Amino acid sequence: MMPAATMKHYLQFKDFSADEYAYLFERAALIKKRFKTYEKYQPLADRTLAMIFEKASTRTRVSFEAGMYQLGGSVVHLTTGDSQLGRAEPIEDSARVISRMTDIVMIRTFEQAKIERFAEYSRVPVINGLTNEFHPCQILADIFTYIEHRGSIAGKTVAWVGDGNNMANTWLQAAEILGFKVHVSTPSGYEIDEKLAVGPGGASAGSYQFFSNPMDACRGADLVTTDVWTSMGYEAENEARKKAFADWCVDTEMMAAAKPDALFMHCLPAHRGEEVQADVIDGPQSVVWDEAENRMHVQKALMEYLLLGRIA
Repeated sequence: MMPAATMKHYLQFKDFSADEYAYLFERAALIKKRFKTYEKYQPLADRTLAMIFEKASTRTRVSFEAGMYQLGGSVVHLTTGDSQLGRAEPIEDSARVISRMTDIVMIRTFEQAKIERFAEYSRVPVINGLTNEFHPCQILADIFTYIEHRGSIAGKTVAWVGDGNNMANTWLQAAEILGFKVHVSTPSGYEIDEKLAVGPGGASAGSYQFFSNPMDACRGADLVTTDVWTSMGYEAENEARKKAFADWCVDTEMMAAAKPDALFMHCLPAHRGEEVQADVIDGPQSVVWDEAENRMHVQKALMEYLLLGRIA
């Protein structure tokens, strides 16, 4: 187990510096290259990842589980049926116990406060696999995907079209750290909570801008991205959201307003005809399948970094 002084958690995008991200993207590229050439690389042999899911998952489970096995480690998979954080026993007690038996923990849950409390009492690194407030691993994958296709994201413009949700919050944090801009357009009543997204001290005025018209947000963008209109936990609002978000479907017009070489991303699952037109997500500017695969590669780099530090 690493000394407490050097142990790090990854609970929000702002937990790491620009320098750490540069290192992670470099490692992810190398780890992906090894994967593609069937080069065995198992630096985490004898290490165990505990995955705790209080929210359903496809990509998060597959990417973390496959990734940990590929790095030579093993995985313990817990769902709400096996472990209910803070219900069957206090979160603090769960953290103390699980972190004595495993080497790293990934949690996908509801309130950010839950994962923060778990991390406070954990003896091993904790990774946010998604909370209501943030989704740092997804943005890590998205930015890595952008870099693969277009080079550095510094100075670029990302258009966020849709709900002011955990993805939007995380994009704002990333923009401040990595030096790009986010154009945000959400329907009235579904705005980003700036205090939550950027936290104490705020972000520089130049890193994000709000637009009431999604077409304006897309104008001149290097990347256009969106998410489902109804995130997990908000299903009761589905019909109301469909009406409110009707004009926030990313279509070919919005992509035409962006730069000619703009990319389209979506964290998936996608509902064609709702938040995105089929012609866009299945079109030539879409990189959603690379983006989905890259979750695994960046998370492998992340786990390697949290457990072993920088590899010389």
